[in-house]
Amino acid sequence: EDIQRAPAQSIEEHLRGKVAGVTVTRTAEGGIAVRIRGATSIYGSSEPLYVLDGVPITPGPGGSLTGIDPYDIESIKVLKDPADTAMYGMRGANGVIVITTKRAMRRTKPS
Repeated sequence: EDIQRAPAQSIEEHLRGKVAGVTVTRTAEGGIAVRIRGATSIYGSSEPLYVLDGVPITPGPGGSLTGIDPYDIESIKVLKDPADTAMYGMRGANGVIVITTKRAMRRTKPS
């Protein structure tokens, strides 16, 4: 519902202030950085894993998710507890952002 009210905002900006423990900041390159569990080591990435309709995806330059139309989004879940992210293994160590589109919801509902 929040996305439908402000579709011009990026998906990352919709997460800002909505989920406890999630920070959304602008990067020096003009992109957006999403952090779920704070900073990790200097050698490792602190980016969360993004999963779109069950498939892990890599964000674009600057951490953006520009290929996803906000009107197509059914729900966004932020997984940050170890029990919730365990199924993603090490890839989910920095948290997981699960995005489900309306198209995927239509495929899973019985006719």
